[in-house]
Amino acid sequence: MPINQPSNQIKLTNVSIVRLKKSGKRFEIACYKNKVQEWRNGVETSLDDVLQISNVFMNVSKGEVAKSNDLQKAFGTSSVDDVVKEILKKGEVQVNEKEREHDLNSLRKEIATLVAEKCVDPATQRPYPVGMIEKAMAEAGISVKTGKNAKSQVSETLRLIQSGSKLPIQRARMRVRVVVPAADGERLEQQIKASAEQVEREGKAEMWEYVMLIDPPQFKTLTDLLQKECNKQGRLETLAFAATADNS
Repeated sequence: MPINQPSNQIKLTNVSIVRLKKSGKRFEIACYKNKVQEWRNGVETSLDDVLQISNVFMNVSKGEVAKSNDLQKAFGTSSVDDVVKEILKKGEVQVNEKEREHDLNSLRKEIATLVAEKCVDPATQRPYPVGMIEKAMAEAGISVKTGKNAKSQVSETLRLIQSGSKLPIQRARMRVRVVVPAADGERLEQQIKASAEQVEREGKAEMWEYVMLIDPPQFKTLTDLLQKECNKQGRLETLAFAATADNS
């Protein structure tokens, strides 16, 4: 015997609900996953390809369609397309708990991977596996921020691992080459070497050359020094952004 479903019950799969509260009411649209961001980025321009249902709802899951007079009052128009565009532009994408957990785990893994790429064990100068970074993040009680991308959270994550976990860790050193005319080399040698944690190689001929390991913040110090003192004849080259024992 067939089972009759309520006529207003909407069964949607692979759906993203975008919600905007206005004039004391909430308005929702049902969109295909990933299409909302594509619309906002200008990659997708067709509303038909963004919307699962070309309508505005008070509640998508209950099938409650917004009335024209409610749209007019809240948006100043009863045009569904115009209202949809405003909701797409300003609305908040609703994420269920399972999706939120997946997104958080993915972001945490991405941050841990970036930290592992940029940092080393101070004793061995070798990188840590990503899994060890994730454990240190958990030990330090680090909460990743979904509103920020992974790259922007690396420095703070490293600081919290250093202060809140037992894992010894530091930023990997950069390997750079400094090349300056001999006259400038004699004059600037001590300042150049003061920026280095280790001078691996140096040569003194018509051009003086130093291959050094430096703490990343020292890169700007060296750049400023050469620009100020060498009249555009000095060079600073990056040989390795993260010099470890594996690539030294």
